[in-house]
Amino acid sequence: MTVPAIHLSETAGARSFVLPLLVGTGVLVFLLLFGDSLLQDSDSYWQIETGRWILAHGTVPTVDSFSFSKAGEPWQSSSWLAQVIFALAMQVGWAGPVIVTALAVAAALAMFTAYLERYASALVTAALALAAMVLIMQHVLARPHMLALPVMVAWFIGLIDAADRKAAPPWALLLVMALWANLHGGFVFGLMLIGPLGVEALRQAEPQRRLSLALHWAAFGVAAVAACCATPYGWGTLLAATKILSLGEVLSTLGEWASSDFSKFGAFEASLLALLGIALARGLTLPWPRLLLVLGLVHMALAHVRSIEHYALLVPMIAARPWALQLGLGRKSAEAKPDLAPPAWAGVVAVIAIIAATIAAAPRLHYRFDEPQVPERALAAVQAHGAKRILNAYIFGGYLISRHVPVFIDGRAELYGEARVMDMMRATAGRDPAALDRMLTGNDIDATMLPPSAAAVRQMDERPGWRRLYADDIAVVHVRDGN
Repeated sequence: MTVPAIHLSETAGARSFVLPLLVGTGVLVFLLLFGDSLLQDSDSYWQIETGRWILAHGTVPTVDSFSFSKAGEPWQSSSWLAQVIFALAMQVGWAGPVIVTALAVAAALAMFTAYLERYASALVTAALALAAMVLIMQHVLARPHMLALPVMVAWFIGLIDAADRKAAPPWALLLVMALWANLHGGFVFGLMLIGPLGVEALRQAEPQRRLSLALHWAAFGVAAVAACCATPYGWGTLLAATKILSLGEVLSTLGEWASSDFSKFGAFEASLLALLGIALARGLTLPWPRLLLVLGLVHMALAHVRSIEHYALLVPMIAARPWALQLGLGRKSAEAKPDLAPPAWAGVVAVIAIIAATIAAAPRLHYRFDEPQVPERALAAVQAHGAKRILNAYIFGGYLISRHVPVFIDGRAELYGEARVMDMMRATAGRDPAALDRMLTGNDIDATMLPPSAAAVRQMDERPGWRRLYADDIAVVHVRDGN
């Protein structure tokens, strides 16, 4: 097996910004060309509506105001800043959220490329960037977690660079954590990275420096916890971000929290086999702190498909420096060729020009949300009938919120709790008629709105006191029979 040459460089500035710029631009153009693929999750609707609520009220929500089943109950938005950004972007239509998401993903891949290019040839770096893009594509949606993606990459690079310098992370990196905590609840994962990378720094440091270095990393860890509380919710941010992990059975039923499926050969399985094969073929190893970190990321990706993006972006950066050193291919001498890298200001100008051109193109970009999650005509039928309390399917919640219709349930699973979400899932699937009875009678429901494929639709057809009001390929509506 032939491995392309890897040229080791300890200095980030020694490499040109051209390849990262090309990768970032390529990702941006690709996502803009296929922007409809980013509009496949109805959660985008309520995320945007939350941002609009924040802008209108000048504060963040502390109680639910979007549902009738949990109205007034405590609820915090752990992604308030991302929601505001999406709400502002939505002023130009769906092109706004698509552009914002595409720019964030492009920035993450550009930083990923810039880091790997320190240790790998342009060919290997570009191939790894392409592989990472393929792996994360299934979760690239116009939602807050994508806006946090470049923040995660910047945070990780800051930590691993500090470890390789045998130093503590710079205090300025805490600003990155504060930004992450306001964008998305995934900042908790960032806090978890401090431990293993701190141990990696101690492993590389001289014995006489380890105590002092350990104290510096510990102080940074404490400061990072404080930084993630620099949000409108303060310490409540930590509690809100971890609440979803207590949803139990719900996590196995929601698509992005489901385990990885190996019944069909896919990109994730191919990447795992490639990682294992290259390591075995070349006898490559990792220091034990990095190895534990890689194993942890693999476990996360196996447990939840939404974690594949962490695996795709972080594992190559974890392995880059140790494997480059083990391959023994030091950087070629620069004596034969002058440094032809463009000046840094040229890169800044290029990035600004790309962003400006993208924003200028917004009026000419037209995207459409995933139609099966937009029950527009069904909602018109319900409103014409005069029904107020709709037992809506989980996937319709976001759209109804965007139309200022109080919902029974939506994508905020942490608000509704495990019991409510699972009752809805089982009732919709026709597996628990008793749960359907409880929800209809216990919440004074006067209409139901379910997808035609739901088994509960047939049960409602046969249910005494109810009749079918409207049906199309997206939703079926039942209302109480006036007779």
